[in-house]
Amino acid sequence: MSGAALQLSASCPRGLGDLCAHELAELGAIEVRERTTSVEFAGTLEVAYRACLWSRTASRILLTIARFEAADAAQFYAQARELDWARHVGPGATLACDFTGRHPAITHTHFGALKLKDAICDQLRAASGLRPDVARARPSVRVHAHAVGARFTIALDLAGESLHRRGYRGAAGAAPVKENVAAGVLLRAGWGELATQGAQFLDPLCGSGTLVIEAAMIAADIAPGRRREYFGFLGWRGHDAELWRKLCAEADARVRPLAAGQLIRGHDHDSQAIRSARANAARAGVAQLVHLEVQPLEAAAPLGAGSPGLLCTNPPYGMRLADRESARALHREIGRVLRERFQGWDAAVLTGAPDLGMELGIRAHRTHAIWNGAIECRLLRMKVAPESVREVGHLGRSVLSDTPGARMFANRLAKNWKRLRSWAEGAGVSCFRLYDADMPEYAFAIDVYRTLEPQQTWLHVQEYAAPAEIEPDAVRRRRGEVLASLPGVLEVPPERICLRTRRRMPRGEQYRRRGAPGPGAAARGSSAGRPAPVESEAGLKFEVNFEDYLDTGLFLDHRLTRARLRQAARGKRFLNLYAYTGTATVYAAAGGASESTSVDLSRTYLEWARRNLLLNGLAREEHRLVQAECREWLAASERAAERYDLVFLDPPTFSNSKRMQGVLDIGRDHAALIDAAARVLAPAGLIVFATNAQRFRLEATLAARYEVRDVSAATLPADFARNPRIHRCYEVRLRSGA
Repeated sequence: MSGAALQLSASCPRGLGDLCAHELAELGAIEVRERTTSVEFAGTLEVAYRACLWSRTASRILLTIARFEAADAAQFYAQARELDWARHVGPGATLACDFTGRHPAITHTHFGALKLKDAICDQLRAASGLRPDVARARPSVRVHAHAVGARFTIALDLAGESLHRRGYRGAAGAAPVKENVAAGVLLRAGWGELATQGAQFLDPLCGSGTLVIEAAMIAADIAPGRRREYFGFLGWRGHDAELWRKLCAEADARVRPLAAGQLIRGHDHDSQAIRSARANAARAGVAQLVHLEVQPLEAAAPLGAGSPGLLCTNPPYGMRLADRESARALHREIGRVLRERFQGWDAAVLTGAPDLGMELGIRAHRTHAIWNGAIECRLLRMKVAPESVREVGHLGRSVLSDTPGARMFANRLAKNWKRLRSWAEGAGVSCFRLYDADMPEYAFAIDVYRTLEPQQTWLHVQEYAAPAEIEPDAVRRRRGEVLASLPGVLEVPPERICLRTRRRMPRGEQYRRRGAPGPGAAARGSSAGRPAPVESEAGLKFEVNFEDYLDTGLFLDHRLTRARLRQAARGKRFLNLYAYTGTATVYAAAGGASESTSVDLSRTYLEWARRNLLLNGLAREEHRLVQAECREWLAASERAAERYDLVFLDPPTFSNSKRMQGVLDIGRDHAALIDAAARVLAPAGLIVFATNAQRFRLEATLAARYEVRDVSAATLPADFARNPRIHRCYEVRLRSGA
């Protein structure tokens, strides 16, 4: 296969497709066709290996082995099973399967991956009596299926895992840029040519050093994949080990010294970040090529008069409004340092909040959209010269707060505040939804939290991701107008305004911690070790977290549902399935439940539930917290003949957690889940089933087995009346004689 023409593709970060295509052509690829997030090409096995070893921007290299059409899962399985998998998967090899794309019948990627795995394993077992073991991490062979309608492409993942994992990063900062994105930024900024000219390089906010390390690897012509220990082709039956050894030796011979006097530097004010950067540089083999120092931004300066150079950095841009204000000040400082000390240099600033680029006070001669994971960023390229200077803060907060749109939004917000604040005070509600996309062009949900410990007002702001047809500049301007209006209208300081973006994602992601938590952070329930705020609801206390998750730990739309559970719980055995932070359990225990069992797969959330019980003096042994997958736990409880009088069932809309078998799709699985809960229900018991699935329809056959009452309207709080689809809620009882 070494000399045969192969059909290949490379995935890459959005915004870097042209760079990836150019790289592949330079490596010998032919028939190169650029796509939005991929590049299709043809080439020999040597070209494929070179792409894995040398591409600085690609994420994966895929070798196409088949294309076919399949109308449903059965046809997909049959077609995949017809392929000669013995050519690719040898005895003793491990296997992983991925599925992407959109298919009219196969609507869940995990299910599609399972069907592909079954087809491969069943064929190999029929042929040899053996089947490969499944290995999620670093399998011998990773197979990828991609669907476009009924058309499928089956490919081998020659990278095995994303090529951005160069093998050197052991520690990263709070918002690290991926290695291939960093390399793309540098190439886009012209560093390849500047490096050959002996130009200096500086990242004055280097964090864990990714930009500095990638800059050194480009300058020294070091293959980005040379330090990787794993590729997907190493366990593939078609692997040409001799060819790979030859290419690695060639790469080693290409390494060149830096130009005389050339300096590649990284600074950061955080000594821990510099220690991490130095360790990463050592693992990358560039420790002797870079200078990493603890130094504040204001001390940044070129070394040597008249030397050309590139200042390239990825400053933080802030998710909370307070962080954004700090980021705004930081961008102004970057601009000041550039204007005062780096005349004649090139500069490149990658920012996830493009409006902050206005604070630099330097006109960008080129702007590029680049995605770092799911974050849309802007790369601002500047020539630092007197003629490029412009007014600082051209579109700053003070300007945005006085636009017609901002004034219109502020008026609506003020009306809502006047009406709902009076209602909340009268109803004894301390946390409520103030605004929920009342004006469609300002698609935000804004929740007010008045915390008890400490006594403060917080705003939790969720931005609904805009449709693709909306211009990004319009989205950013409206976001800026909203954020500029909030502090003045609601008299809440910026440091207590938290911004989140709610976009379409694999369901369940909203329950995952955002970024890497510090040691013990999960146990504390608050970012960076800060005490978690406590709020009061119906005389009960709950810990809330505004910084680390999309949701805060308290679902406000279930306020009335919790109250109904409290009223029904006296003397009852209470079961809370998918318990999350245990708020329903606290209500039931406070209502006099004789005992309770709260089941959730997440230890983090069960610890949070335990803290909520402690806050209310209810952490007693009769209130059990169980870490388990709920369906498996229900099956075991049925066998043990356990019974409960009151069951709260509030599952996620979709979950494919790696810690459970299969997937949970509430639209498909809710009837089976209710049946399982009913099997542990006492004869006169009650199941309260709730879901936030937007297009949910209760399976009609449930009414034949149970007494079902729709209480959705009765459980909709006044502050959510504008959106009656926010949740569905049903009371389910066993039929008499069942």
